[in-house]
Amino acid sequence: MQSEISRRQFAALTTAGIASVAALWTGHAQAAGAFQAGVNYTKLEKPVAVDTAAGQIEVLEFFAYTCIHCYRFEPDFDRWAKAQPKNVVVRRIPVAFNPSMEPLQRLYFALETMDLIDRLHSKVFAAFHQDRLRLLDDNSITAWMAKQGIDMAAFNNAFKGFSAAGRARRASQLTDAYGLEGTPALGVAGQFYIPGQGPKTLQIADELMRGLRA
Repeated sequence: MQSEISRRQFAALTTAGIASVAALWTGHAQAAGAFQAGVNYTKLEKPVAVDTAAGQIEVLEFFAYTCIHCYRFEPDFDRWAKAQPKNVVVRRIPVAFNPSMEPLQRLYFALETMDLIDRLHSKVFAAFHQDRLRLLDDNSITAWMAKQGIDMAAFNNAFKGFSAAGRARRASQLTDAYGLEGTPALGVAGQFYIPGQGPKTLQIADELMRGLRA
């Protein structure tokens, strides 16, 4: 089953089979060391600079609000992210595979600036995939946000300001640095790229982080 949308939108990412299950980990049947570089994840030839302190592990989730697989992945990812220890720094990175998606990057960063992620991040996904709305430009996004009971002056400042635009550019730089081909996907510690493979994506991240701590 396809579990990510490709950069070209439409090529399904085919993943190879996983090694046989041999042990249990936190209640999930998953063999230790079962995941393989080049099959389930990529070890980056050129590490990506991270924005974390020494002793911390940075995990980036690359997503797009328009991506149905990201919408399905979000509840599992959100629970996983909130359960991480303090030395794991989790960040969401909104992806723009073309310039028309840049307003959605700025929308995410505006929500983050206003501390509205818990309240509205999942609602933006639902607007696309349940309500079938097309929040694809500044006007449609602003009109939808005006119905959410927030301070619109503050939102417009955050959405249209230099900070959101700059962070959107940085998000696109990270997308390129990780060689992103589809969403959802994870970047781990500036060293590993994990393409979307449903809930298994998080098991791969856990295994890679155990290796980093060893």
